[in-house]
Amino acid sequence: MDALFDVLLLGFIEGLTEFLPVSSTGHLILLEYLTGFEGPPGKVFEVAIQLGAILAVVVLYFRRLLGEVVNAPRDPGARRFIVAIVLAFLPAAVIGVFAHKYIKEVLFSPWVVSVALIVGGIAILVIERMRPVPTVNRVEDFSPALAIKIGFVQCLAMIPGTSRSGATILGALLLGVERKAAAEFSFFLAIPTMLGATVYDVYKNRGTLSSDGGIMIAIGFAVAFVVALVIVRAFVNFVSKHGFTPFAWYRIALGSVMLLLLATHVV
Repeated sequence: MDALFDVLLLGFIEGLTEFLPVSSTGHLILLEYLTGFEGPPGKVFEVAIQLGAILAVVVLYFRRLLGEVVNAPRDPGARRFIVAIVLAFLPAAVIGVFAHKYIKEVLFSPWVVSVALIVGGIAILVIERMRPVPTVNRVEDFSPALAIKIGFVQCLAMIPGTSRSGATILGALLLGVERKAAAEFSFFLAIPTMLGATVYDVYKNRGTLSSDGGIMIAIGFAVAFVVALVIVRAFVNFVSKHGFTPFAWYRIALGSVMLLLLATHVV
């Protein structure tokens, strides 16, 4: 029962944080450290359940995504939409393959996560103050160069605690993208990024997966999906009105508390 509770809790936290600029992977690593949870080998659980949250985006934006694909042959905006996602995905796909082993073995640490949370929080505060006046208001208006730049910024999120959504959104803001468009592009970019990461992780660890591990992943996946369905729209509405500053202070507070606990050996 303890293991089931941990899986449910981790799935809930994943769905809650995947699209917030607070690092879902970082939260999972910290929770696993605090609870002593041990999932399938190779950290497959942490990556695979993120796909549940990504599926929520596919469901919520299905009509728009389908419309972009159907209209691409005759609509320049739809073509720019698709090209932007593909180009932004490529840097993480290439770098992730080569850095995969190092990231899993070295960077999946509560110390790394805690520091990254604080640094990322400070970065949000700075970027919110210095971001330029938006000149791009729709994903359909992204240029190839803009998409590639955001794709390279997304690679920063390979450091757990940085936040994939946070990196892409803040990078987009610095490059002149409006808040809502930046958030939505982060959602859409997550689809190929997390699908690719999950398939690659499962393939790399196929020999160590058991039926129990598969059940854990399935439960965490389902919970993350349901929670993310509620969070995505609420997040877009919130940042459109309030910006990202509240998330910055949360990151700094959580990272500071965790560093204190780790340094004093309380946990």
